[in-house]
Amino acid sequence: MKRAIILMNLGSPDSTEVKDVKRYLDEFLMDARVIDKPWLIRNLLVRGIIVPFRAPKSAEAYKSVWTPEGSPLIVLSSQLAGRLNEEVDEPVVIAMRYGTPSPKQAFDRLLAENPNLAQVLLVPMYPHYAMSSYETAVEYAKEQHKEGRYSFRLDYIKPYYNNEEYLEALCESIRPHLDKEYDQILFSYHGVPERHIQKGDITGQHCLKSGSCCDVPTAAHQYCYRHQCWSTTKEVVRRLNIPEGKWGFSFQSRLGRDPWLQPYTAKRLAELPGEGVKKVVVACPAFVSDCLETLEEIAVEGKESFLHAGGEHFDMVPCLNLHPLWIRAMVKWIGDYAAGKTEMLQYDSAHELLPKTKFIDLV
Repeated sequence: MKRAIILMNLGSPDSTEVKDVKRYLDEFLMDARVIDKPWLIRNLLVRGIIVPFRAPKSAEAYKSVWTPEGSPLIVLSSQLAGRLNEEVDEPVVIAMRYGTPSPKQAFDRLLAENPNLAQVLLVPMYPHYAMSSYETAVEYAKEQHKEGRYSFRLDYIKPYYNNEEYLEALCESIRPHLDKEYDQILFSYHGVPERHIQKGDITGQHCLKSGSCCDVPTAAHQYCYRHQCWSTTKEVVRRLNIPEGKWGFSFQSRLGRDPWLQPYTAKRLAELPGEGVKKVVVACPAFVSDCLETLEEIAVEGKESFLHAGGEHFDMVPCLNLHPLWIRAMVKWIGDYAAGKTEMLQYDSAHELLPKTKFIDLV
């Protein structure tokens, strides 16, 4: 076999033990594309403050969603790879940005099973471009590929926030939840600091400069997470004919005190009942596999906050996970790759934000 596929996601701790959660959080939060501060400041924040206090709480949160087979994210990713292996000729394995299996472990496994391997397609499990998700995953895989001096070529697909197959799968996963009576569907995306958006603005003069910046065409949009989330939302609203006033847009998982993209999901869920929204549906399009951020932060904490504030019915749309149309979308992408079609292979590997980042304003 000359080609193979790697599905790459965020990762999870090896277990719910505090020591394993600490190790995982340390690797995750010490990534300079996640907390983009100088190493000394990042080291003090992460290892001196955040991890010691956050790890025990995170361990309890992981315990609440852990399955007999392990982390939901790892289990679902493995199941997706298994389904794809039944549908395509190319071998499909998983890799994680943090924790195991690493890209190197995935590379070594594929090469051991396929000595004639010539091409590997990396599929980041992030529909939208962000330096703390899509970019760090691709760049980390590139680093491990280079360090390992592998002879096969490494390719990657571009963010697919506006891809027809992704949007079709997303809409069909949401549609049944809108057949019931609801007051609003809230599209909740993983949040990022505002400065990440500004650093990704290759024009240096567009992103977050006005309230309508995401609707004004610009080259900056190819790296703008907020624009891409906004575009996905608008397209889903259009395709599902969701009436104006019956949908919302927000960001979750804020960390620290710096300004992040707003509005904040947690705040909106507490406010909605007071605005007359008693029955809410929440969808999380930035996640393709259910994980701690959807199963615990939204389905447990978010629901509790909404109901406590006077809400009457809370419904969360599961991530795409093993949805038939999501599997069909990935089968098509893999087939296109095998056929030499390059429409999805447009990630600019020269666009590395970190080496160009100046930290002076963050000290």
